[in-house]
Amino acid sequence: MTVKGSQLAAGVVLLVFLFSLILTMPAFAAKPVSIGVSIRSLSEERWARERVLMDEKAKELGIDIIFTDANNDEFVQNSQIENLIARGVDALIIIARNSDVAANGVDMATKEGIPCIAYDVAIYHPDAIYVSFDSVRVGYEMAKAVVEQVPQGRYFWIGGSPTDDNAYLVRKGHFQVLQPSIDSGDIELLGEQWCDAWSPEEALKHVENALTAHANQIDAVVCSNDGTAGGAVQALKEQGLAGKVPTCGQDADLVACQRIAEGTQTVSIFKDVRILADAAMEAAMELAQGKRPSGINGKYVNEQKGVEQDAIFVEVIPVTQANLYEVIVQGGFHKLEDVYRNIPKDEWPEG
Repeated sequence: MTVKGSQLAAGVVLLVFLFSLILTMPAFAAKPVSIGVSIRSLSEERWARERVLMDEKAKELGIDIIFTDANNDEFVQNSQIENLIARGVDALIIIARNSDVAANGVDMATKEGIPCIAYDVAIYHPDAIYVSFDSVRVGYEMAKAVVEQVPQGRYFWIGGSPTDDNAYLVRKGHFQVLQPSIDSGDIELLGEQWCDAWSPEEALKHVENALTAHANQIDAVVCSNDGTAGGAVQALKEQGLAGKVPTCGQDADLVACQRIAEGTQTVSIFKDVRILADAAMEAAMELAQGKRPSGINGKYVNEQKGVEQDAIFVEVIPVTQANLYEVIVQGGFHKLEDVYRNIPKDEWPEG
């Protein structure tokens, strides 16, 4: 063989070796999955908590995760979504500030082949997979607990954000319980008010105004989450009515659990966000890999908007004084000393 032929043969051997080396390179050399999480506002306790949960799950799954905070501005949120798309994320989880406006963000993503999850707030776009709790049932359980306390009386209703589809679903659940008693005359509905961005400050103002207008003659306040319940309780407290007028909320925020322990809030709906965050991250991982999420167990349908989406629904639990310790403390969601901090220690439940 000539020198030239030997060199050619050696080159071929080298190419074969390099090709086989590439084929046998370990999986960790591949680019990790990247998930973008667009959060409507980290000033709300639960979203800040879920950011931590998602970050922990990302580390467990070996996912790169990028968070953005829109500070309750829907247009900033879409701008941030556009930036996440430009950064090349493989999937998006969106906690929407506005269910309509966020649909534009989903549209931008799907045009780039990036799958999206609407996390606990519906987004009016058929390509978004809805990962949430059954908000109608949440509302039903909240109102049920209040009506059990006050089956007859004068009620005032406080809603969530009018730009959040969840607020309407919760209201639907509320009135599945309230409307029959309103129709029979057992409940007199004094008024209804919505709270932009689920604002506790707006809830406080609405309940203060209602108490003034009706000379404090209000028997129950049906609120839509723990934040608005907090505003209602503050207004009631100013009139010496906290603990006498039932209220309700959802999310099992720490301050709400403290109010339940104290007796100033009747019920909160425990939505185990640890399970929800895990479900969303696992679904996002599957979507990024081109798979249909294995956790899909239902459909979200909004006939008014003409939207039907695959959904992953997680169970909920009503929490009152009777099961607060068992569900929240023994379940590891909040600590005993935090939940009962405003209660004399000799009255704490025993483990």
